[in-house]
Amino acid sequence: MAVPNSDAELLVQFKDPATKERAYTAIIKKYQEKLYWHIRRMVVDHEDTNDVLQNMFIRVWNGLENFREDAQLYTWLYRIATNESLTFLDQLKRRASVSLSEVESGLSNKIKADSNFDANKLEWKLQLAMQQLPEKQRIVFNLRYYDEMPYEEMSRVLDTSEGALKASYHHAVKKIEDFMLNH
Repeated sequence: MAVPNSDAELLVQFKDPATKERAYTAIIKKYQEKLYWHIRRMVVDHEDTNDVLQNMFIRVWNGLENFREDAQLYTWLYRIATNESLTFLDQLKRRASVSLSEVESGLSNKIKADSNFDANKLEWKLQLAMQQLPEKQRIVFNLRYYDEMPYEEMSRVLDTSEGALKASYHHAVKKIEDFMLNH
């Protein structure tokens, strides 16, 4: 028998019109905070994060009916969250018609503009260091460091080999260490 509110049970409930909305709400409650922080570490701004999260959950509502369950639910959710974040950042670049480095510089400036910002605090320094990373390395670092996602799961989320992910993570850690030591 399934554990109450296990992903498998929630998916069964979602497919039943009588319990669909309740199951969807339970899925949101279960994953919202983790997904919020996953997205926030990519797009930085709280309002932008909420917009991306809302778009992501709309896609989940529209796509969950066809979820094939060949991956875990949270893997599928992270993939959607990652793709929505990348789409948002691409739109930001296009709207501003600026280069990626200028967008990343803008994200760094948003971090510095935060009323709680303190350049001497490790967490802020880490946020600034992460903004210096190429997009792919930043995503891999976020998933591994903050979400403690195994490479096998990450491979499914990002559709990349485990070897490539390990290399990206290694390079990201090295760049972050260099930034932390030199800033």
